[in-house]
Amino acid sequence: MRTLLLPRPLTAAMALSGLICAPIALAQTGDDPTRELAPVEVTAEAERGNTGEVHAVEIERYQASDLEDVFAGQPEVSVGGGHGVAQKVYVRGVEDTLLNVTIDGAVQAGQVFHHTGRISIEPELLKRVEVDAGAGNALSGAGALGGALRFVTKDPDDLLRPGERAGALLKGTYFSNGEGFKLNTSVFGRLTERWSAMATATHQDRNDYKDGDGDTVPTTRSRQTLGYLKLVGQLDRDKTLRLSYDRREDSGRRTHRPQWVPSSFNRAYPLDSVRETWTAKFAFAPVDNDAVDFEATVYHTDVSLKQNVFDRWGEYNGAVDSTGFDLRNTTRIGAHRITYGVDHRRDRVTAGPGGDSSAVEEKGSVTGLYVQDDIEVSRRLNIGVGARYDRYRLDDASDQSFSDSGFSPNVSATFAATPNLTLHAGHTRALRGIEIRDAFKLDSATNDPGLDAERARSTEVGFEYRRAAFNVGGKIYRTDIEDAIADPIGRPALYENIGDVRSRGVMLHAGYRWTRLAVGASFHHNVSKIDGERLNVYEHNGLGTSIGDTLILHADYAAAPGLELGWQGRFVRGLNNLDTSVGEIDKPGYGVHDVYARWTPESMKALNLTLTVKNLFDKDYLDHATNEDFQHIDGYGGIVGSKEAGREIRVSVAYRF
Repeated sequence: MRTLLLPRPLTAAMALSGLICAPIALAQTGDDPTRELAPVEVTAEAERGNTGEVHAVEIERYQASDLEDVFAGQPEVSVGGGHGVAQKVYVRGVEDTLLNVTIDGAVQAGQVFHHTGRISIEPELLKRVEVDAGAGNALSGAGALGGALRFVTKDPDDLLRPGERAGALLKGTYFSNGEGFKLNTSVFGRLTERWSAMATATHQDRNDYKDGDGDTVPTTRSRQTLGYLKLVGQLDRDKTLRLSYDRREDSGRRTHRPQWVPSSFNRAYPLDSVRETWTAKFAFAPVDNDAVDFEATVYHTDVSLKQNVFDRWGEYNGAVDSTGFDLRNTTRIGAHRITYGVDHRRDRVTAGPGGDSSAVEEKGSVTGLYVQDDIEVSRRLNIGVGARYDRYRLDDASDQSFSDSGFSPNVSATFAATPNLTLHAGHTRALRGIEIRDAFKLDSATNDPGLDAERARSTEVGFEYRRAAFNVGGKIYRTDIEDAIADPIGRPALYENIGDVRSRGVMLHAGYRWTRLAVGASFHHNVSKIDGERLNVYEHNGLGTSIGDTLILHADYAAAPGLELGWQGRFVRGLNNLDTSVGEIDKPGYGVHDVYARWTPESMKALNLTLTVKNLFDKDYLDHATNEDFQHIDGYGGIVGSKEAGREIRVSVAYRF
């Protein structure tokens, strides 16, 4: 299979415009593509991939098993690493360590090991994922230098049918690549008229997968388990309480540095990770009181990693736990919708050998006050203006203390130029003080005593055009992160301000919906640099990387009642001759196709069968969000990430009681 290389940004934009204009040309010729079709609605969103959200229906169609699957349709988001433990998320080229990541409002802070990913979530639980890239506002949370990712899980009511008291879902999935399986059981129901609950248990077991060349990718076998509980109480007409708990475990034999392939200096050892999250949410929203729309969130997250390097120093543990709250209220006064509140978080990171995980410790906290006002100036013009004030404190493992504080203002405007055309623009600034460090570096690295807070500036302008079943939009953006903090390779083990990160780019998208068919395209061009040098995973771990121009095409078709078919292609242009401090590297381009078919028999609507084929043409490739290949450079053998899985057939059977 030949690599599909994309044209340069302008040419790609012209090609996208051609795809956009095709349905318009059909309409102008008088040919009606919907005339012959029966009135069966496509249940997908024609605009997926451009709204900054991923919904459960997409996750279920492609039978997502990890973060890469979840974000496969998002052009501004890239996930690499091969297997799940090594996966890291990049939004507009900026790593998730510079983003504010939450699960049902619970902040996922800190980092356990820089050679592993720091975000773990079970896709089966997700109702949606919100991607707030670049220019956000005061509600994006503290320290959102590159934006925010918000994972929202399902409620019992999302699974219960109207008038139903109880139900259960049994689901089994088979993965052909690696001969794996996944079992999921969910029970849900109403305990009383006001209280509902759900419980989910998931187990997944997969062997080492094979790449597109048919070669086994070692140390990619994994075993994952999940337990999830949620209780929802409608206390009265105005008050709602949500309590949730989830625990996710992953175990397997991984390389000492899971981000790299096995080598003479990177042998495989047992590696176990656990994430536990508790969340309580209370909402009070009187229907006849515009002054009160109150929400309180309290949470605790504990992430731990244990690696047993048995032939060297033995077992080593690292853990990060975060406890926090967010209290906010929304008041409507005339043309103003004002949201204001306070949030606070305390973080603790520990690391040490054997069972003594408190051998080294670091503690930090951040407290923020915020206000965001959305103003309906007129029927055509909306303005958003807001600010945060955050105060950071840190007592590090070297007995140093740091304190930072400052404002993060934002302003945005949305203007309806015509009934079909909307223009928007925004500018935001963000501050992030000195925070807790990588657990596995606590006893080997320290902070520069003169360390300064990181500050970001983001600007974005764009447009949206909608007419009947057609939509098109675009935006240009730029994010500058000043005084970025990292522990550079080749220098003393010291966290310091190493330079300024700049991410700039262009995003275009289009979609068209017929009665049965929805098609769409999106294109993303990004250049991410630090002090003028293109970012790469190896040298700029924790900051970002360079991703080639990305084009995503998709089509979803309701072939018949109960039968859906779909296709998605993700095409990434190669990047050649990227300069690094040790020599030039290449990042070859690739094109990957996924297809699915979902069938719910008319005679047995409790049954759902899904067939998904990932990487249909068995492409052999290294994702651009994976550690690049440095092996051609003398002295850097083994510095390369794992290739992605080759063709994989996924078959699932779900039965709804």
